[in-house]
Amino acid sequence: MRNHLIVLLFAVACSTKSSNQENTLAQIENPEVMKYAVDGKTIYENLCGNCHQNDGMGLGKLIPPIKDSDYFQASVHRTVWIIKHGQEGEIEVNGQLYNQPMPANPQLTPLEISQISTYLYNIWGMDEGKITSKQVEKYLQDKPEF
Repeated sequence: MRNHLIVLLFAVACSTKSSNQENTLAQIENPEVMKYAVDGKTIYENLCGNCHQNDGMGLGKLIPPIKDSDYFQASVHRTVWIIKHGQEGEIEVNGQLYNQPMPANPQLTPLEISQISTYLYNIWGMDEGKITSKQVEKYLQDKPEF
């Protein structure tokens, strides 16, 4: 009986962990979008998660959230530009002012930026679809309105 209980507890712990890790990807049904999003999730967590947090909630009044952010949702073009070139100066996100510089990521390729963008714009209730490298290249040619 004790061994069955241990196995049951282990199974529950493991299933909870894996569903938490995949919960943001679980809503994506399109296999092309999923392929980009899986790689984008890894890149995001490695480069962006420290500040914006893996759950996209940011760091209080220091670093703005991405999840449910009006500023983020308003423009894929602007987001792509910021990922590559960074941003300085005050911005307003969901009515809160932030003035912490975001560093540039000049090493990121258009493909990597398209993967991050595809991930972010297809989780947390959004359904933007695949953001291609070609779109990213176009967005990077022209600085958007801030």
